[in-house]
Amino acid sequence: MHFRTLLASSILSVAAVGGATAAPSPSTVDTTVHYRFAEADGVRVFYREAGDPRAPTVLLLHGFPTSSFMYRNLIPLLADRYHVVAPDLPGFGLTEVPDGARYTYTFDRLAVTVNAFTQALGLKRYAIEVFDYGAPVGWRLAAAHPERITAIVTQNGNAYEEGLSTGWNPIQTYWKEPTDAHRQALREFLTLDAIKWQYTHGVADPTLVAPETYALDFSQVSRRGNADIQLDLFLDYRNNVAKYPSFQAYFRKYQPPLLAVWGKNDPFFLPPGAEAFKRDLPRAEVRFYDTGHFALETHGAEIGAEIRRFLDRVVPRD
Repeated sequence: MHFRTLLASSILSVAAVGGATAAPSPSTVDTTVHYRFAEADGVRVFYREAGDPRAPTVLLLHGFPTSSFMYRNLIPLLADRYHVVAPDLPGFGLTEVPDGARYTYTFDRLAVTVNAFTQALGLKRYAIEVFDYGAPVGWRLAAAHPERITAIVTQNGNAYEEGLSTGWNPIQTYWKEPTDAHRQALREFLTLDAIKWQYTHGVADPTLVAPETYALDFSQVSRRGNADIQLDLFLDYRNNVAKYPSFQAYFRKYQPPLLAVWGKNDPFFLPPGAEAFKRDLPRAEVRFYDTGHFALETHGAEIGAEIRRFLDRVVPRD
């Protein structure tokens, strides 16, 4: 069997198990998760979808080094009241950029692709839930089309320099001196041990972290050519930091409802980054959890309930 087919089969089977074990909804609405592809910006975007398309939409944007798989348990917790859509970003998961395509892996281009994806699905208004890399993609969507955004949930998705920890030092060194030596040094972030550490650091009970999470992530970043994609995105992340003031200007001008749900032991995005949202959004709600970067892995039910309460309060139902 071809490796890509085998990987797709493994991910979908594990995802189905993950979705099936989530807490059942009391509603009679069908919360079955569907696994689909859509053509957008010349890319075959894989996405997970659940809930009634007539309900308010929630767009879930994942981070590094994972995929929409990270939302496998959150989706059923929201899908009885919301239309939930979770795409894989280009370079991640099962999304396919055609061989030979002149695709530049920058956060500007990721945002262009996700915007095209929302248009392909006919999503006119939606809340966004952003994590890690999903945050700068989501901030670009929101700043470019503020009329589409009904609410924002950020789970360790940063927009302030005070949120950056010393864990960024090797990457910041590459930003300042983009030499090949500094680039190659960042390959350490793509090893299985490093990816597992991202999941388990700051977690009181690491046995709560499903091992298929970091195993799947490692298998995906280990695909031929993918390491260079990740290294390109490491370098381009400096442009996200440069855009922080413009993202903050969007917050101040449009005052979107925002909930920050934050693993307080995150080794990359610090709690001050969560608190900083209140500077531009005085009504922002900030909740901390005693866990690490991938907070949904250990506190999924608790965070899911908080997200649901927030969305139920602030998202209009036409």
